Amino acid sequence: MKKLLTLLALGLTMTFGVAHAADAGADCAAKAAEKKLAGAAKASFEKKCVADAAGAAATTSPVCEKSAADKKLAGAAKASHIKKCMADEKAGPAAAPSCETVAADKKLAGAAKTSFMKKCQADEKAGAKPEAAAKPAAAAPAAKK
Repeated sequence: MKKLLTLLALGLTMTFGVAHAADAGADCAAKAAEKKLAGAAKASFEKKCVADAAGAAATTSPVCEKSAADKKLAGAAKASHIKKCMADEKAGPAAAPSCETVAADKKLAGAAKTSFMKKCQADEKAGAKPEAAAKPAAAAPAAKK
C-alpha cells in the first residue's frame, strides 16, 4: 500500500513538472510574439526563456521565496535575497555553530546556559549568528568626575 501511494505521489509530481514546463514554453512563445520575433531570433529567445524558467524553478526554494515575500522584496533586491538565502541553505548548519555548540564551547551550565540559550535562539530568529550572541556587551566605563 505504501509503495502504491509513493508511486502515485511520484507520478503526480512528475506530471505537474511536465505541465509546468509546457506552461513555460507557452509563456515564452507568448513573450516572443509580443516582441514580434521570428525565425532564428524567436527560436533562440524561446530556448533561453524556457531554460531560464526551468533554472529559476529548480534553483529557488519555497522557504526563500516566502522570506522574500514576507519582506515585500521585488526586482534586484528579491533576486539578491533569494541568491543569498539559497547559499545559506546549501551551507546548512555547518556554516555557523549552533547555540548548543557555542554553549558547550563556553562550558556553560545551569541558569547561565539557560539564559544564554534563550538569547542565542532569539538572536538566531532575528537573523544574527550565534557567535554574536556569545559575545557579551561591553560594560560602559565608569563616569569620571
